[in-house]
Amino acid sequence: MPFLDVPTMLLMTAAASLTMAASLGAVRPGRREGISLWALGLMMHTSTYVLYALRGLVSDWASIVLANTLLSGTFAMVLAAVHQFQGRELPWRRMAVPVAATALLFAFFIDDYRARIVTAGVVPPLQLGMVLWSLWRERPAASLRGATLLSVGLVMEVLLLGVRGMLAATRDIPAEGLMQGNAMQSITFMAAFVVVILSSLGFILMGKDRSDADNRYFAAHDALTGLVNRRSLIMALERDVARAVRLREPYAVMLVDIDHFKFVNDSHGHLAGDSVLRHVADLLRTRLRAQDLVGRYGGEEFMVLLPHTPLGGALELAETLRRAVERLPCVGGGKEIPVTVSIGVCGGPLQPADGWDRLVQGGRRGAVCSQARRAQPGGVHGAGGTVPRARTGGGLGPVHTIFARCVAIKKGQAQGAKRSWGATPARLGNAANGPFRSQPGGNGVKTAPFVVALLAKAPALASSRA
Repeated sequence: MPFLDVPTMLLMTAAASLTMAASLGAVRPGRREGISLWALGLMMHTSTYVLYALRGLVSDWASIVLANTLLSGTFAMVLAAVHQFQGRELPWRRMAVPVAATALLFAFFIDDYRARIVTAGVVPPLQLGMVLWSLWRERPAASLRGATLLSVGLVMEVLLLGVRGMLAATRDIPAEGLMQGNAMQSITFMAAFVVVILSSLGFILMGKDRSDADNRYFAAHDALTGLVNRRSLIMALERDVARAVRLREPYAVMLVDIDHFKFVNDSHGHLAGDSVLRHVADLLRTRLRAQDLVGRYGGEEFMVLLPHTPLGGALELAETLRRAVERLPCVGGGKEIPVTVSIGVCGGPLQPADGWDRLVQGGRRGAVCSQARRAQPGGVHGAGGTVPRARTGGGLGPVHTIFARCVAIKKGQAQGAKRSWGATPARLGNAANGPFRSQPGGNGVKTAPFVVALLAKAPALASSRA
């Protein structure tokens, strides 16, 4: 039975390793992803197979001891590349000990071919086992495809070396030397060629998968605060409003505006302004329920989406958030920066004619009402009501709206508005100690008043404004 030519297979494997190393070496990633270490491992792998091919032409110390030490070094570089890709420290001890052990064992068994095969069936599989353990100790969700492909290649190598070592230990394969062609030699070196390509492509795919995951993340999140961005907020709001309208559930939206943010940037610098944005974002994020969503709507403005939340509950939460921001100043550059926010709140049971844009407009108007009182910012403003009748299609029907005229409620008058999770919404008229009163709207349709809860004192920065 004809077998593949061993020297040819050795040189083909060396050529594949060199080509892949050169390709990876041309890639200069912006962050340390292990590409350079992987390329270095492939260069060592190239040297290994070139020395194998020179067996009988160079010293046995080079073609046996040095070659197998370089092969062990290749697997050590694979382990280092995986650790660097994961952002962990390099495991120098786990890298160095197998390499040193390989050098000593192959030097000791330099004249015993069968013992060298057994050694190659023990030490390299242990090294590759450490690579697989490091790769999967934490599920690589962002690079699952690449990690799977890399693992397939490494498992192939482990199984092949392990079986070859066991057969050598039981004397079930001939011990004719490396350059003698037989079935096991053909399978071994053909598999080595495949593993080089399969594993390298898997590692490259890991980097691509992570880059794709990063792109998806930054397309949906604000890079500074880590909150979802405006695009994601609008998508979530459209989905939630449609569901709330269909199920006739209460829904509320907050718009949170940082007071005097331009003054912070002008007085303390833009880095301090960035610290303030992250500080407020963290305070908002840690004080919401799992089903709530907070995001950066733009500039110094944040939006909070509150499913299953009546207006009274949203008002109470808004006051809690406002007090939390006011109590905890931002620490940046070794100094404390006092921060206050103005919050516009709008919501209530939604009707089929309602849209998410009305919720946003109502919340913005509430925030603007607070910002308009520049001598006394730092407030919470809520809006709710109904337009009794409006023209829709061929007839008349109820349409819910969330903005009309403003009526101020002094601090303490909204204490009766308790946050309810799924309970019957509290009537804002009761919270305001008075019923809704119809007022003429600008379009000739009678509307309920835009009720405003002003719940704040002047902020610490008010006195320092120009």
